[in-house]
Amino acid sequence: MNINEIKNLNEMNKLRKLYEGVSHLLAAERKLKIVEYVRQHRVASVGVLAQEFGVHEATIRRDLAEVEQEGLLKRTHGGVIVEQLMTHNEPSFSERTNVQLEQKMRIGKMAASLVEDGDHIIIDSGTTTLHIAKNLVHRSNITVVTNDINVAAELRDAPGIKVTVTGGELYPSSYMLNGMFTDYVLGSLHVSKAFLGTPAIHPMHGLMHPEAQLVLAKKGMIAAAQEVIVVADDSKVGKLSLHKVAPNSAIHTLITGKEVPEYDIKPFQDAGINVITV
Repeated sequence: MNINEIKNLNEMNKLRKLYEGVSHLLAAERKLKIVEYVRQHRVASVGVLAQEFGVHEATIRRDLAEVEQEGLLKRTHGGVIVEQLMTHNEPSFSERTNVQLEQKMRIGKMAASLVEDGDHIIIDSGTTTLHIAKNLVHRSNITVVTNDINVAAELRDAPGIKVTVTGGELYPSSYMLNGMFTDYVLGSLHVSKAFLGTPAIHPMHGLMHPEAQLVLAKKGMIAAAQEVIVVADDSKVGKLSLHKVAPNSAIHTLITGKEVPEYDIKPFQDAGINVITV
């Protein structure tokens, strides 16, 4: 092999490595776009995806197999659907306190900014709603109704805020009040705004919760309010749970983190919800 042949071989090897690198990059980018496409449309066939991305169906099938292994989508016969993530239970307050903490702080601050002087509001129990209370302590001429001992304690020294606690059975794991007395009080109220926390909010099924005994109180808060504002970090958005609390048509505003991708936000906007990302 002469010197020119060696040079040509080296050049060919370089080109092959470059092509393999570009090919890998294109495949990775295509898989991300496939996930985005399916999340937007909820379901797609292999043929539709092949046409959308201009590749053979065999290439799409290979991409889908890899994407499914990563747990992002679930293959069906001839296509793919979004993997529906179920929320089966809600951890204790102490377990949830520091999860997504910085995001919850942002959400709480934004939610508090929507409260106007003279407002009568409900603040639901939760680790995210607690940050709403933390951002109201220096405000005045506001009445807060809550079923959360932590929220009430946070506002106890706020001179400009009148606090009403619903009463009810105390849940030690969450410092929440719930039950017959809670439902009775909520049923007697009319407030300007209700701020609700949730472990799951879905673009098709709305506000959801894994525990049946907590659903009535949330329904009562929604019924009592002129405006319903849901606060939920990105880990709650797009999730399903066992019990339906309210359809998306009952929600006026959703405040969530900027971490939620646009394709997960759009279905809520299409449903008429004002979505604020922070």
